[in-house]
Amino acid sequence: MDQQITLSAGQAALIALWVAIVEARALGYSTLMLRFTPMMTGLIVGIVLHNIPTAMTVTAAIQLIYMGLIAPGGTMPSEPAVATAIAVPVAILAKLSPEAAIAVAVPIGLLGSYLYTFRFFVNTFVVRLANKFADQLNERGITFSIVVLPIIVSLVIFFPTIFIALYKGTPLIAALVKTVSAGKVFHMLSVIGGGLPALGIALTLTVIGKRKFVVFFLLAYFMTVILKPLNVNTVTYAVLGGIIAYLYVMLASPQQVEE
Repeated sequence: MDQQITLSAGQAALIALWVAIVEARALGYSTLMLRFTPMMTGLIVGIVLHNIPTAMTVTAAIQLIYMGLIAPGGTMPSEPAVATAIAVPVAILAKLSPEAAIAVAVPIGLLGSYLYTFRFFVNTFVVRLANKFADQLNERGITFSIVVLPIIVSLVIFFPTIFIALYKGTPLIAALVKTVSAGKVFHMLSVIGGGLPALGIALTLTVIGKRKFVVFFLLAYFMTVILKPLNVNTVTYAVLGGIIAYLYVMLASPQQVEE
């Protein structure tokens, strides 16, 4: 069966609704992590497009470039959820490699950050309304202006924008990418995209890394190389990591372990 080359209105609406909910934090504080982590958005896209394996393979590559990003004040130089929501369907429709999908995700994520900044601008008017209700000691008004209204604003901003980008823009981008995929320019973008995950890992080490813990990073890397022929899964690595972490704590502070 040939793979679909367009998105239906329903598929675009479902993905756009998910992005709008994540960007609006409509599910509470947990949606903040969903915004910063592309993996869940990639899973939703895979379910909607009935191609979870390809979606997760592409999303895993996109995840690497955002590993070391931080969000001071809630702003990011690129929006992972928006980038994933657009780049993964393009990759599936155009049958792109993960490296090529990264080249598509980066500029889209940058445009998404402008959209998020516009949301901040609109919310300045919401803050004025909240101040007005606070002066009036209107508890219901304060709740509406602080909790409900910002969610509505985000839904109004993100849902139609992402829907149009998916329904109208994604097939066009996919067709364009398929047309130029054999050219030198796209090859250069793919090469650059392939190198961006290394940048994400380097940023992670810079943010959370300490010299005395570098040995554990090297240990994990060489363990994956040595154990690769055994097809060891992630759960096994997590168990091994937990055991090594426990041994480290036990040797570093034996009194705490005894307690």
